[in-house]
This record gives sequence, structure tokens and C-alpha cells, in this order.
Amino acid sequence: MSSIKHIEIFPYTAEWQKQFEDESNRIKNTLGDICHQVHHIGSTAVPGLSAKDTIDILCVVNDLSHSLVLQELGYVFKGEFNIPLRYYFSKNTPTLKVNLHVVEPDHGFIHLNLCFRDYLRSNEKTRLDYKALKHRLIQDPINFERVNGGFPRYTLEKNDFIKSTLQAANFDGIAVNFCTHHREWETYHRIRTEQLFAPTGITYDPNHPTLSADNHYHFVLYKGTIIVTVAQIEMLDNDVAVLRSIATDTPHQRQGHASYLLRFVEQWLHHLNIKAIKTHAELAAEYFYRNQGYVDMLFDDISISNTIVNLGKTL
Repeated sequence: MSSIKHIEIFPYTAEWQKQFEDESNRIKNTLGDICHQVHHIGSTAVPGLSAKDTIDILCVVNDLSHSLVLQELGYVFKGEFNIPLRYYFSKNTPTLKVNLHVVEPDHGFIHLNLCFRDYLRSNEKTRLDYKALKHRLIQDPINFERVNGGFPRYTLEKNDFIKSTLQAANFDGIAVNFCTHHREWETYHRIRTEQLFAPTGITYDPNHPTLSADNHYHFVLYKGTIIVTVAQIEMLDNDVAVLRSIATDTPHQRQGHASYLLRFVEQWLHHLNIKAIKTHAELAAEYFYRNQGYVDMLFDDISISNTIVNLGKTL
């Protein structure tokens, strides 16, 4: 079983705030007018909370692609790193370690992280519970072993705490992630099975090759801390993407979640210079797609259904 390297936790120090302020000024000066806001997030932004000696910074810009200039400050660009339309950078020097997250305005990553930070700042019991959890987790090497080949127990247990804290804070924002850890996959499979496959009598295969293919991307939309909508995108070779499926869990249907996720995916594809998105739309869903700007578009691809219409949209 693989594992991650041991994590070391340090007592809170006011030096973390100073490091953030100094680095924030460098980031603002480098980005200039495209920089909207710079926030100190994560545990080092919460006085009294133990943390890894790494500053987490959230930067909001009006053009994500222009943020690559931050590499001039010594940042290493790591891509989206599990969160679409979030650029992740890291810096690791003898005197400063930074995780830098860059998004455009209205990205769900902003509200989620500020909500979690602010709740910890204002609730001593929750802050102390989180501190105790971290110290407990680093005592046992088993917590650094990866679960089901994915995230380590250390990360998963922290995620559970973050989820419960966001619930206590009444967080109800919308955020979109790539489907990554096994708990997300479980919900992804369940929603697809119940909404897309069971009604047609087709057996769902959670090990289908497209679920791990490099040219397929799987999205989950959170409403608060609950996954409510999922989608699958396939990239073709000619600047075209295919929406293979999109589905919303029954209790959350007709609340605009599928429309939101579809628009988000289209924005993500446009950012990647994809020129068009196509889909086989069931006749029952035709109105939904046409209402999103989809039109009749030639799509030479095999469908398992005889009740579909070929639609697409230029991005």
C-alpha cells in the first residue's frame, strides 16, 4: 500500500500572517490590474490553530491564463489539480513555502474557503477540535497510507471535519470538482445508475473503460456539502468535446443545478480552446438543451438509444 510522506504540524505563529502579507504584495505587484483580491486561507490564516508550515493563498483574477506570469516569482505551476478552472501553484524555498490557488471571480472555491476560515476564526471549540484532530492523525503512520489507491486517511478524515464544519456554518454555496476520491465516485456512480441507466433497464458498469480513460473527464457539482449533479465529458481529436451524460439526484432536480454545471463545463472547455460541444440528447431532454443554446448539429457517433436528437453548441 502506498503512502504519503510524514506531515509535521507546528504551533501557530504570527510570522505566518507576515509571510502572507509580504507574499501578497509581491503577487499584486506582479499581476497588476488583473488581480482583484488576495486572501489568506487555510490553517495558517487562523490564529491559535496548529498547521503545516505552508501558507495557503487564494488569488482572484479577471483572467486565469494571465496568472502564469506568477512563475516569475518562483512559483511552480501544477495545473488545475482536481478543481476545474482553479490554477494551483507551489513555492518551496528554505524560508517560504506557499500553496497558491488562483481563480476567476464567482468561482465556488472562493466562498467555500472563506466560509471555512471565518468559521474557525470565530468558533473556539471547533478550532480546538480541528487542532486536536490534526495532532491525533499525525501520531499513527496508518493515517498516511492511501485508501483505495487514492487519498490518505489523513486527508479523508480532515475532509470529514471540513464537511461537518461547513454544515455548522450553514454553507450552501455551489462548487464544482473533478470526481477524485472514492466517496465522490460512489455518489457519481449512484446518481448515474439511478437517473440514467436503471430507467432504461441497462446495467451500469462502474468499471467501464471510459471512467478511467485519459480523454474522459468526470465532474461533480456540490450544493453545500452534498453532490447533487454529475457530468461526463469526452474530448475528441478535432477541438470538439462530447457531453456523454449529465444527471441530477432526484431530491435536487428542477433547481437549476444541471444548467449551472453545463455552463461551467462549457466555460472550462472554452478555456481549453475547445471549439464546440456535442451531445446525443434524449427527446425528453431536448427542450433543456435548446434552452441552453444548443442547436441541431451533425454528430457522427453511435448511440445506444433510438430516441435521441443530435445537438451541439459552438463555444
